[in-house]
Amino acid sequence: MNILGISAFYHDSAACLVQDGEIIAAAQEERFTRKKHDASFPKNAVDFCLEKGGIQVGDLDYVGFYDKPFIKFERILETYLGIAPKGLKQYLSAVPVWLKDKLWTRTNIRKNLDYNGPVIFSEHHESHASSAFFPSPFQEAAILTMDGVGEWATSSLALGKDNKIELLQELHFPHSLGLLYSAFTYYLGFKVNSGEYKVMGLAPYGKPIYSNLIRENLIDLKEDGSFRMNMEYFDFLGGLTMTNEKFEAVFGHPTRKSESRLTQKEMDIAASLQEVTEEIMLKMARHIREKTGAKNLCLAGGVALNCVGNGKILKEKIFENVWVQPAAGDAGGALGIALCTWYQVLNNERKTNGKDSMKGAYLGPHFKESEIQNYLDSQDIVYRKLGETELSQAVAADLKAGKVVGWFQGPMEFGPRALGGRSIIGDPRNPKMQSIMNLKIKYRESFRPFAPSVLAEKVNDWFEMDSESPYMLMVAGVQKDKRVSMTEEQKNLFGIDLLNVPRSQIPAITHVDYSARIQTVHKDTNRRYYDLISEFEKETQCPVLINTSFNVRGEPIVCTPEQAYLCFMRTEMDTLVLENFVIDKKDQKPLEDDKNWKEEFELD
Repeated sequence: MNILGISAFYHDSAACLVQDGEIIAAAQEERFTRKKHDASFPKNAVDFCLEKGGIQVGDLDYVGFYDKPFIKFERILETYLGIAPKGLKQYLSAVPVWLKDKLWTRTNIRKNLDYNGPVIFSEHHESHASSAFFPSPFQEAAILTMDGVGEWATSSLALGKDNKIELLQELHFPHSLGLLYSAFTYYLGFKVNSGEYKVMGLAPYGKPIYSNLIRENLIDLKEDGSFRMNMEYFDFLGGLTMTNEKFEAVFGHPTRKSESRLTQKEMDIAASLQEVTEEIMLKMARHIREKTGAKNLCLAGGVALNCVGNGKILKEKIFENVWVQPAAGDAGGALGIALCTWYQVLNNERKTNGKDSMKGAYLGPHFKESEIQNYLDSQDIVYRKLGETELSQAVAADLKAGKVVGWFQGPMEFGPRALGGRSIIGDPRNPKMQSIMNLKIKYRESFRPFAPSVLAEKVNDWFEMDSESPYMLMVAGVQKDKRVSMTEEQKNLFGIDLLNVPRSQIPAITHVDYSARIQTVHKDTNRRYYDLISEFEKETQCPVLINTSFNVRGEPIVCTPEQAYLCFMRTEMDTLVLENFVIDKKDQKPLEDDKNWKEEFELD
């Protein structure tokens, strides 16, 4: 039984193939087209999934689409009619696109795939819930989904048991935690649907002095986590922007211009938003625990990428276990509808074995050694080919020496996080490494934190966490015995000045509030990355590496060996590892006619 899941037409299009209930392949379209957050029909991702599954379109039994376009169109029409005559310009631009293209999703799928079989649609939050529960390690769990908006729902509470999901409660548009966060993202001068994680990273530099202003003016929050937004302050219903002048008046400051200097005010607003977001997430989590009595929680939807909020839910021990879908955003909807079809529609049995079925999220393209060697030889690239043990030793030595390494191994990850398949790695003990990697490698804002990869069995030695976090979706504090005490002078610093104060024995991955976004590395899902960290520990007594995604700002994570090599050559990385092939920057010829490559990407 072959089931293809598709998400498309809004942002982060993706495809996923499920065969007899097993997740075989999944990938985002952006990785193939090199257009960040590509929303187009995921033709390249579909082709990859079919190839990985060893099948053709004619072998597909079902194709699923991750939401219901007609209900979404109904919401758009009702919204515009409700605010008319305001929003006429937006209405006149949006409706023709729907009438011409988006309403005819079934026809588009058949045409793009040359497919004549059944096409199944699920509601947006049903797809999110399915992506959260069905691959989870739990036979029964509460399910919390939170994002911008699907059809009408913006958050949902559900209960998953065996092969069925029961919807319990929904919050409806326009009252949305995702849209609230996006409104502040816009106000703080970052790109909506792209820069939200920057706001989360900025928050620890500030103090939540505006939290009460948000509660008093912008939202009416209930004890169960439901809330209503005061739409007088927001303009996303029918305007060209997310916020308006009344919103600006609350904070006494105009909307920040993109790329302008960040001030303490922006940091304090980010901190305030994050505090309110965490309060809402915690209230929702407590409410669903009380409502269901379930001991396990599954999370999905774009807000579930707020790993600080996830970490707070875990730390509060509201549930015994928490599992977050690694592709929590819209891309994961493709996986959700495929599994929803297998379990809910076809009523197949579901049995768990205590582990999730995501295969470490390593579900993307994988390149053979011969393919890589052919590419290197065709481009006259100088390289060394090493055996397994020799490779770990050589790369660990480079890391210990302060070098930055591009690490390209195995299948590409599904979701927004690099997890040791397409990663840039470094020594977390080096206090200069955060600045080096931000400014010379990633070409991004200096305040942005980096994440640690840590051997799973050593996580509690270094971090205040005693559970697994394989998908880098939980934040926890660095253990107190690994922290560095601040001087009295340093304690008086605030804001961005805190960036250069070493906080721990691993300063490059320790945020200014002593937190870290943790990835636990497991031998059974990524043996080579596990072996590398183990070798680095032998050399340094530190079982931790810096791990950031293999890309520069504005560019999707690399997919192919060629993309990895070009990114390596265009930045100040020192070493590139493509499977068993090691490439040293100093041995390479400069790229020709490559001076304007940055203009290809929209810097957000």
